[in-house]
Amino acid sequence: MTDAAAPSAEDRRAPRLLWALAALVAGACLLPYAGVILAAAAGDLGTLRGLAGTVLPGYAGATLALVALVGAGTFAIGATTAWLVTATDFPGRRLLEPALVIPLAFPGYVLAYAYTHLLDHPGAVQALLRDLTGWGPRDYWFPEIRSLGGAALMLTLTLFPYVYLLARAAFLLQGRGPYDVARSLGRGPVRAFLQAALPMARPAVAAGVLLVAMEVIADFGTVAFFGVQTFATGIYTAWFTLFDRAAAAQLALGLLAFALVLAVLERTSRGAARYAGRGRPEAGRMRLSGLSAAAATAACAAPVLLGAAVPALVLATMAAGSEQDLLSRRYVAFATNTVKLAAVAALVTVGAAVLLGTLRRVAPSRASNAALTVARLGYAVPGGVIAVGLLVPFAAFDNAVDAVMEARFGIDTGLLVTGSIWLLVGAYMVRFLAAAIGAYEGGLATVTANVDAAARVLGQGVWGTVRRVHLPVLRPALVTAGLIVFVDVVKELPATLILRPFDFDTLAVQAYRLAADERLEGAAVPSLVIAAVGLVPVLLLMRRMRTSG
Repeated sequence: MTDAAAPSAEDRRAPRLLWALAALVAGACLLPYAGVILAAAAGDLGTLRGLAGTVLPGYAGATLALVALVGAGTFAIGATTAWLVTATDFPGRRLLEPALVIPLAFPGYVLAYAYTHLLDHPGAVQALLRDLTGWGPRDYWFPEIRSLGGAALMLTLTLFPYVYLLARAAFLLQGRGPYDVARSLGRGPVRAFLQAALPMARPAVAAGVLLVAMEVIADFGTVAFFGVQTFATGIYTAWFTLFDRAAAAQLALGLLAFALVLAVLERTSRGAARYAGRGRPEAGRMRLSGLSAAAATAACAAPVLLGAAVPALVLATMAAGSEQDLLSRRYVAFATNTVKLAAVAALVTVGAAVLLGTLRRVAPSRASNAALTVARLGYAVPGGVIAVGLLVPFAAFDNAVDAVMEARFGIDTGLLVTGSIWLLVGAYMVRFLAAAIGAYEGGLATVTANVDAAARVLGQGVWGTVRRVHLPVLRPALVTAGLIVFVDVVKELPATLILRPFDFDTLAVQAYRLAADERLEGAAVPSLVIAAVGLVPVLLLMRRMRTSG
């Protein structure tokens, strides 16, 4: 492009409407954090002092223990399987390499329902053990699935693909060079992997583990079902059992601080991950045989079987024996509510991502960068924290408006915002906007600045360029972003439980309610639908892995 065709400062100036809309989105993203901070500061510390002397240490200890256990488990499974599928060749590798992503489709609470039905005292495993041995209930010991260890296992089985995907990318980038050098210096296969290959992929692996940690502290369904008292369950208890919103906000503030620390660490790790390798071409996979090949196949197949195949089979068996009818009026209403919420939230979230991404494109500055940074915070913040942060200020707003209207006009306005679908959609947008921005910016990076300049030369402004150039070209990226948000909304539980309108239940809420009543066979039906919906983006990701690997 010649200097004459270069865009002028006037051409690059973003319209005021774009700035206003971007500021509105950024303000909406900041609101829940401000709401949590203000509610926590304004509340009485009496309840919190009582909690500090009773259950608060337990909340903190359980949360940290869960993060440590799941982090260690996902690190071990994700890094090991990623190395095996990238550096070695064994029977079933081509099938298992993409299949290791499938457990992402299953929320942790869905696995919890399936394995409780399978491993609990009345379950098939212990029943078979008693039949084979003739033992009574007190004649043997069996691990308790409803425990902190059980919750850690469920979350490990569904979250290890985060580490696997990032580690796989890092291993593909670095090739086998470091490993081969270590082997030539006399290291065995295991020591060569631990001392050469793994350290070079450490930034990517650390980023994956930190993503897992953020998912762990955000989890509510799994820990609540297993009776593990974490900060997430503590917030819900303070709100709905103790009816103390200030205490809930104070607990949410503590969890928010922990989440933001993890977010900073994850961003730092991701920034360093680009230096994990030198882009050397792959030297070819080592062909395994005999016992080594069988061990590699088993190591990669076990997470897929335990994290996807076994739960799906158990849930299908449970659903077949339940009295739940997916075609009944109630379940059609649950499915309709779920689809409506997810579709509206996806449209709103993708629209917000387009606004922020476009502003950063046409007016790169500290302000536009700050707006994107604020919007990306939501992925690190648990849904329960966002729900509390939105509910507190909007409840105060509704009460204030109702008081003024009642005093001046004798009109009872009730709740205008609180308990509405739009507040719930706003919470989803804050929570999942980072994923939509990532998908949109990834597609926008393929559109060069020359394309924008050509559109301006042809008389198109910012809105015309977006409408006639960016959106048509980026349709696949936009569809991907919308699909990611849609599936995340379908699986989201804590924000939906706290913010949903009265008598407006979704499939996730119905599954949680039935499981809380110990009606696990009934909970299997909505759980299967949630997992099936979650498979859609996973299958797209598997297809991409087949073409790129």
